Amino acid sequence: MPYEFHFELVMQSLDRLLWGAALTIRLSALSMVLGLAVGVCAAVILKNGPAYARAVVRAYVEIIRSTPFLVQLFIIYFGLPSLGLQLDANGAALVAMTVNLGAYAAEIVRAGIGAVHPSQLEAAQALGMTRWQVMRHVVLLPALEKVYPALASQFTLMMLASSVVSAISAEELTAAAHLLDSETFRSFEIYIVVMVLYILLALLFRFGFWVLGQIVFKRRRRLGAVRMGA
Repeated sequence: MPYEFHFELVMQSLDRLLWGAALTIRLSALSMVLGLAVGVCAAVILKNGPAYARAVVRAYVEIIRSTPFLVQLFIIYFGLPSLGLQLDANGAALVAMTVNLGAYAAEIVRAGIGAVHPSQLEAAQALGMTRWQVMRHVVLLPALEKVYPALASQFTLMMLASSVVSAISAEELTAAAHLLDSETFRSFEIYIVVMVLYILLALLFRFGFWVLGQIVFKRRRRLGAVRMGA
């Protein structure tokens, strides 16, 4: 017999899915900020840090990039309590997303730093810039501009991968869908709506990254052009 769709049952509880989507946005946004900070620090260490620090960071990056995100999540949520560190589901999800994203961001940013031409460093040093000024204005900002599209794509992928944290009952969009499914048994309709919500979230994040890139990097290029003209 033909399947009959009943989306009205899902629409009646749409607020629960939207609440889960809001948590997905919060977790993703926080992990992006923290993960980028971790990635930048790790990339700088990989390029200019002492040998022992480079070895530690390289091990971290390889371990995270060579293991499933779900396993990392379980280690943080189920394993850390054995060491006396108890995190709730949302906290564990944020830590796992940050650690995972930091490793991938480190490799992306490291590639951007490697693309900075040595002559630019020599010119900055000849102008008497401090080491921090060189790192900030000549290395990091141009490097981030070069790899920004790759970072934005990785951030969007992490937002989509946040659905995995429903495995530890973090109350994000997929977890809300699981609960609603167990109550209504309208799996097809529920997950079609959830799929649409994830598509909208991905489009929202991509648009936000585009706007941010226009504001940060185009403004920087305009200021640079003004200074050169002066």
